[in-house]
Amino acid sequence: MTGLLAFALVTGLVFSKFSRPTARVRFTRNAVISLRDGVPSLMFRMANVRANQIVEAQIHVAFARQESTLEGEEVRRFYDLELARYRNAIFSNSWTAIHPIDLNSPLYGATAESLKVADAGIVVSLTGIDETFSQTVYARYYYGAEDIIWGARLADITTRTLDGESMLDFARYDEVVKAPLPEWESELARASED
Repeated sequence: MTGLLAFALVTGLVFSKFSRPTARVRFTRNAVISLRDGVPSLMFRMANVRANQIVEAQIHVAFARQESTLEGEEVRRFYDLELARYRNAIFSNSWTAIHPIDLNSPLYGATAESLKVADAGIVVSLTGIDETFSQTVYARYYYGAEDIIWGARLADITTRTLDGESMLDFARYDEVVKAPLPEWESELARASED
């Protein structure tokens, strides 16, 4: 009797462990900074590589860097980055997160060198509900200063089939296309004059 109860208990624990859904979200290897709709923006892409959808997905993006207080103490400070869109009702394919770099952004006026000196990084966390199990799933990713490419945009990965359906080309998922950096610098100069 004890052996049967122990076997049932172990079976239940193993089943609950392996039946728990995981997010399986793929993030681009690099984040990029370039113009988006005429505004300098930080961008990265996420893709749901699960067979089912994540509903009510939402992301939170934090920017961290080393700073000195007025007393000269070295501290690590965190800033929440404002995004063009925080929520996605049904996250089934790809989602590009966009942070416009305006006067209120902690990235405003930063350069690749200044981010490296400040040991800056970007922490992305995504939460949502698995539509099959109705359980919350999580995913997290970190971009260091060396993972941010300046003057580049994410390559287009969407293709259309003959019957009109859109497909994602994951072979090009991490590719970036160079965008002219002088446009980014002139945009910063123009914004500082305003």
